[in-house]
Amino acid sequence: MKKQAKIKRVRIARRLGLHFTIQFLMTWLSVILTIFVCLFAILHYLGNEQLRSSSPAGILESLSTEAIVNDNSVEIPSFWPEQLVELEYWLQIVNDQGEVIYASNVPEEIPGRYTSSQLLLINDTGRLNKHRLATFYEDLAGIRIFYLLGREDVNGEMLREWFNEYAEGGQIPVSVQTLLGNQASNLGASLRVLDNKGRTIQSIGSDTNLEAYGALDLIKLRNAPGKSDTELAYYYDPFSEYTWLLEWPKPNTQTANQPMFRTLIIVSSIVGGSILLLTFGVSAWHGYRYGGPLLLFMRGFERMGRGEYEQVFTEKERRKIFRKNGRFRARYKLYREVIAGFSDMADELARARNERLRLEQSREEWMAGISHDLRTPLAAVQGYGHLLESGQFQWSNEELRNMGGVIREKSGYMLELLQDFSLTFELKNHTPGENLEPLELNEFVRRTVLRYVNDASLHNAVFDFEENQTPVIILANSKWFQRLLDNLISNAVKHNDSGTEIVLCVRKCGNEAVIEVRDNGSGMDEETKSRLFDRYYRGTNTDEGVDGAGLGMSIAYAVVTAHKGTITVDSKPGKGTLIILTFPLAPLLPETISADQHRLEKSNRTT
Repeated sequence: MKKQAKIKRVRIARRLGLHFTIQFLMTWLSVILTIFVCLFAILHYLGNEQLRSSSPAGILESLSTEAIVNDNSVEIPSFWPEQLVELEYWLQIVNDQGEVIYASNVPEEIPGRYTSSQLLLINDTGRLNKHRLATFYEDLAGIRIFYLLGREDVNGEMLREWFNEYAEGGQIPVSVQTLLGNQASNLGASLRVLDNKGRTIQSIGSDTNLEAYGALDLIKLRNAPGKSDTELAYYYDPFSEYTWLLEWPKPNTQTANQPMFRTLIIVSSIVGGSILLLTFGVSAWHGYRYGGPLLLFMRGFERMGRGEYEQVFTEKERRKIFRKNGRFRARYKLYREVIAGFSDMADELARARNERLRLEQSREEWMAGISHDLRTPLAAVQGYGHLLESGQFQWSNEELRNMGGVIREKSGYMLELLQDFSLTFELKNHTPGENLEPLELNEFVRRTVLRYVNDASLHNAVFDFEENQTPVIILANSKWFQRLLDNLISNAVKHNDSGTEIVLCVRKCGNEAVIEVRDNGSGMDEETKSRLFDRYYRGTNTDEGVDGAGLGMSIAYAVVTAHKGTITVDSKPGKGTLIILTFPLAPLLPETISADQHRLEKSNRTT
């Protein structure tokens, strides 16, 4: 039983461990996925912030992350050419041999092949004819490519033409200020001339409040035009050290974005949101699944606290736990051993309560009966004592003998009652099954019968003994076994008429030893037979003709049970009583086997 219980606990531990491990992994999976979704969102935000500036360098950096580069080809997502057209950019990707392996929105005057010197010049100057370029070099696993992102610098070329045609000493002549001012105004632009300290010395077209530019103001406008409302073109004259600066409002064009990242973030958000919703759903389901049984157990404990052991689970709750076929529902399968143990505990507590109530009732009945049984003989002894003490009467020897006999009989009855009472409490503290030794029943029962035969006070009973031909050995405690036989024989003597024959028989039946105690006395009715082994049953009988407190047979039953035996009773009114005791035989010792064979051989020779 202990091994089975241990295996069952191990199985429960494994199932619970597996269950909560899976739940833990699913929770962490949803957490990790949520982190990735947030990471994609951050990357998407940072990428769009970079592209929102319309900076060619930022566009190239984002575009390169989405380009798929092979040996002599490059694949760009289809949405990029559309965005390049909207932003008025063109794109070329050049391989290690200077060949253009990818082109989009490229003007006709742009070449399709470059020399190394041309690419070096473009990389250093950032210009190609009338176009301003941003470049990006990339080396992926030995595959080298060069990105060219360009846009026609219309206003820059126009500013160069104005300077070459109208400039005098690096400044705007008064004669052409109106002309250039009108042309700049038509563009919504302003033309400024800056000295070598960045101060504005001339300004035509749209006005601006700036008197001078800081050291990084122009760099900011050039490299992050998207963060400003204006764009600019400039021309620097090295001889006069003047700079012509043309500023115009930024056109209201759609800024670039990262559709691939956006797609990833949308898909990731949908998947992550679905998993999070699923996680919340699973968590709620787990809370309902685990909380329900716990509430069920709490209600069961409350009922058990009130002593309602038979209704630990109501009929409605049992329908929740079990299907119609008696199997556990899926929600409660995890707790099937707990529920089974819970029910067993409730049943055990119910049995213990019922036994306690029964014992309390029996004790009350016994106390009432024992007080009555003691009161009657004590009253007789007390009465005779008063008569003898008073000295008012003269008693003959015969009358004194009768008084002494009554006093002896009543005191003996009370002494036996107290002995049975003490023995009952001794049974509670000492088990008759302790200190068992081999006991040969033929000799033991024969001596017991002889003791009763030689008892002169038992002249109203006839005793006989029937032994087995071979030794019958059991494991027994001789002290308690003697008490067992005494109780059975005394019970047969007390409750039968004079002349009753009492026979004890010892025999073997298979692997069991059998002791029979039979008499041809008055027998018992069914009620008495059914309650013969109930403690205190005789003690509740107020019939003065019935001796004893009803403890003898209950003691006999306890002794037989402690010796792993059984006791049965067969009796009918007027037809006597048969009590059969059965005990397991003890393993035979070698010397016992030899004695048994010798006795059998002697019996055969006599025959």
